[in-house]
Amino acid sequence: MKLLSSRAFNQDVSHAKRLAQDGPVVVTDRGRPTHVLVGIDLFRHLSGQGDGIVEALAIDEAIATDPDWRAIRGRVP
Repeated sequence: MKLLSSRAFNQDVSHAKRLAQDGPVVVTDRGRPTHVLVGIDLFRHLSGQGDGIVEALAIDEAIATDPDWRAIRGRVP
């Protein structure tokens, strides 16, 4: 884990984002940890979130689109 003062974070956010690509970055204020910056992949892993709609729509493999009409028979108004 990398440590970064809040002053250094504010002066160069791009640097902090580059550091976060390799692992969590702890931002400190007066020597005390206040925030943690992580990349989106690690955040999704830690929070248990799956891919969002953008990622789901961007998949390269074929998706079956033919509905099973037997399953929805009788539900049409």
